[in-house]
This record gives sequence, structure tokens and C-alpha cells, in this order.
Amino acid sequence: MSTMETAAATAVAAAPVRPYQSYVYAYPHKTAYRPLRPRPALGELWAGEDQRALSLYLHIPFCEVRCGFCNLFTRIGAPGGLTTAYLDALERQAGAVRAALDGGARFAAAAFGGGTPTFLTAAELTRLCDIAELRMGADLRAAPLSVEASPATATADRLAVLAERGATRLSLGVQSFVDSEARAAVRPQRRADVEAALGRVREAGIPVLNIDLIYGIDGQTADSWRRSLDAALAWRPEELYLYPLYVRPLTGLGRQGDAGAAADARWDEQRLRLYRQGRDQLLGEGYEQVSMRMFRRADAPGNESGPSREDDYACQTDGMVGLGCGARSYTSSVHYSFDYAVDMRQIRSIIDDYVARPAEEFGRAEVGHRMSGDEPRRRHLLQSLLQAEGASLADYRARFGTDAGADFPAELARFAARGWLDESAAPDRLRLSPEGLAHSDALGPELFSPAVRAAMADYDLK
Repeated sequence: MSTMETAAATAVAAAPVRPYQSYVYAYPHKTAYRPLRPRPALGELWAGEDQRALSLYLHIPFCEVRCGFCNLFTRIGAPGGLTTAYLDALERQAGAVRAALDGGARFAAAAFGGGTPTFLTAAELTRLCDIAELRMGADLRAAPLSVEASPATATADRLAVLAERGATRLSLGVQSFVDSEARAAVRPQRRADVEAALGRVREAGIPVLNIDLIYGIDGQTADSWRRSLDAALAWRPEELYLYPLYVRPLTGLGRQGDAGAAADARWDEQRLRLYRQGRDQLLGEGYEQVSMRMFRRADAPGNESGPSREDDYACQTDGMVGLGCGARSYTSSVHYSFDYAVDMRQIRSIIDDYVARPAEEFGRAEVGHRMSGDEPRRRHLLQSLLQAEGASLADYRARFGTDAGADFPAELARFAARGWLDESAAPDRLRLSPEGLAHSDALGPELFSPAVRAAMADYDLK
């Protein structure tokens, strides 16, 4: 990099950077997806792909309530036998997708997400597992299986099904153990009910318990945040996810309006303080930091617990097979899914369309993004760098035949000038400093390609 380029990067780095810009749970985001014309056959997309260790993701787009911060693809309730119709469609899709894969395709990990998979009854969860095993050929008792749940739906009968079918990880969306904070996040629940659900999860014997918590809720203080962390730690969960609160368009909190730039700056400062407080407390309690959000107990089962959720970076590798109207699939050259929405009426319409589809309509990809140009390099570097262990530069060279520093000199120079890179890392490893990890939601978007940025900016929210 030239002296002039270095000086320019340093000048850009000196400008204030908002730490909470975009939660990069997949690259590119679905708002960069567009209709694929002509619609490619799934057999063509998967031809030539390495199918020896695929990941399987099944999406259930139903919840008992919709939290104020939620912009996930999910609807409230399922009237008139809709869950049965949805599982019927999921089975039709599974048949079409399995036919597009090689006869020797194997699944190394599986996950049920949503929405809330445990919105389904125990009998429906049994059917969901049957679809994964009998239709797709996944051995759920041999492969790691991760399942998301809410306190209200983590009932003993549902958990018994999941435990018997081989679930290795249960992620419970608690968000806060303080009742007033739960109400502020438009998540009606009582701490007593949360504690009871946690007890049932432990009684079910699922090896890995993950608890999700959120910081930055209106009215939250350092003391109330500590009380939530203490309450979670009392259960000695194998994993904890600490999420910054985001207020996104078309969500319940988003409809309350914008408080202005000054308030945003104060909120950024508050979230950073609470993040550092939570990080330091968990590190002091014997947890290891895996990413900005994920903390794993040092003596807990390791990666064999499987992918934690669709929005975990470890899940975003090539070879992801997604079933359900909100699931993504990833080949090396194309990422694809169905249409995406946040507005409840739009979501209901997409689900209704999904359940009405005949089997032959599931044999082609509908919307997606072609991973051309330098997109695979950007994605690989982003996924690796946002993990606490960082990126192996040797692995990058082996995969792409180039050097990351030569491919992204301006971006890496900015990160270094801001103090976001760990200067003590080994020569062949690119790793974030503690401050770099804290700013993951600012760093990640800087690796987006111009084409992805333009597509996301041009997307019409619905």
C-alpha cells in the first residue's frame, strides 16, 4: 500500500465511527437478494458441489408473540391448521431438494430455527424430525442438532421429543430476566416462567444450553444488566449470546419513531458500556469469547454442539441446505431463498404462497444472489475476521491463491489505524483486538462490496 493510500486510510479512520451499524448475520443480507431469472434448477446449482458434509436448516416461521425488536421472518400464531399445511409443504420441498442432491450427500450438522420451532406441538416436532431424517437423510442422533425455543414453548413434552431425537443444543431466547425490561422490549414474560423453562431444559438433559440476552433496552442500567447476567449464570449455561438491541424499520419498536442523532450517540455509548461490562463479567466467570456476541463456557462441549443458529457466522458456510419459506441455502456460486419481508401482512402472504405450492415448484431457486467477482473473498474474510480466533492467512491463500492484505489493503489499513487489529497476533493470522471485536457491527459492513451495498440500499422494505 502506498504512503498516500496509507495516509488516506488513516484520515478516514480518524473520523468518528458508529459502533452499531448492521448486525452481519449473513453475507450478503437478504435485502441484496433479487429474483433469479430464469429460475435455475436446484440440480444445476448443486451439481459439482462438495456434498460430503452439508448443513441442514429447517425454518419454522411461527411465534406465539412478536417481540418489539424482531425483524425476523415470522408470524404470530397459526390459525386454521396452518402448521399442518406448512409441514405438508415442507415435506414436498424436502422431496424436491433431496432429489436435486447427489445420492451420496451427507449432513454433518442440523438446526431448527425460526420463528420459534417449539411453537409446534410435540407431535408436530416429531414430524419435523421425520422430515429431516426420512426425507432428507440426515441422522439427527449422529449429527449435532441445534434448536431454538422460547420460554413459553419450552414445555416438557416438546423438550422430550427433541432430546429423544438427538438435540445437542437448545437456545432459549430470554433477552432479560428483569420483567420491566422485557415489557420495554415488547416481550411479555415473567421471570418466574423463564426460570421454570430453564429448569425443564436442564431436566430434559440436552447437553448444551444457550441463553440469549439483550443489552441497550430502554431503562436498562449497569445494575439491572448485572442482575440479568447473574440470573443467567446461575444456570451455568454452556453458551451465552449477548446481543445489542437494534431498532429496525417495520418492527414494533421501530414504529415508535426516531429519537434523533444525539440520542443515538448516547445509546451507542450506553450499549458499548453494557457490552464491555457483560464481556468482562463472562470472561471472569470462565467463559471464552467466540465472537462479539457468543461466549462459551471453557469446560463446555466444543464445536461438536453444532451450528448455534442460522445467523451465527459458523453457519454461513457453503453447503447449507435450507428448507422452509424463510431459510437460505448456500452453494459456492449462488445463495438463494424465497421472498423476504418484515411487515406482518407481507409475511402472511408469503407463507400462504409457500403452503399452496405443488412439489414441482420447489425444484427451482426463486430469489438469491450470485457470488461473483470478489464476493467469495469478502465473505470468507468477513466470516473469519469476526470470530475471536481470527482469519488464517494461509487458509485464505490456499483457497483463493491471493493474499488478503493485497486484496483488501484499504479496509485492513483502516481497521489497523482504528486499533481494531491485534498487533500481537501471529504473522500468518489476522485477528481483531478486543476493541475490534467490540466494533464488529461497524467493521463487518465495511467489507460489503459496492454491488451488495447498492442492492441493499435499493431494496424496498416490505
